Amino acid sequence: MELHNLTETEAFAEIIGKVAAPGDVLILTGELGAGKTTLTKGIAKGLGIKQLIKSPTYTIIREYNSGRLPLYHMDIYRVESGADDLGLEDYFEGEGLCVVEWGNLLADSRPEDYLELTLIKDAKDENQREVTLQAHGPQASAFETRILTSWEP
Repeated sequence: MELHNLTETEAFAEIIGKVAAPGDVLILTGELGAGKTTLTKGIAKGLGIKQLIKSPTYTIIREYNSGRLPLYHMDIYRVESGADDLGLEDYFEGEGLCVVEWGNLLADSRPEDYLELTLIKDAKDENQREVTLQAHGPQASAFETRILTSWEP
């Protein structure tokens, strides 16, 4: 699908937050500047979180507990090795929504059940994104269905 501008991207992200269920895991992939953190800010808004959402690039994990569900925002970009030692499975099996930027770098440490969302910036229009969703597991399939049936561009 295509998101034509920042307003559409934020609205799409908000839908994700509104339909997320406990234990959902969303892995965000895309090049630097593709909009992963921007998307997470919209997801937080959909969860009802009013706190400022900052990239967890250096802290690895930020927790936000003031919304409908806890949001576990992770950024794996700087984790070169030892992802198994971070205790991520506690978050993946928790009662919140996990949003993992650069989750494709987790390799074998990825959960068994997750929804991968890939963002690709348009070369001609920096505000336009191509988005693909790929479910890995039954919970992720249900999450994808909730997102797609709720999204009205």
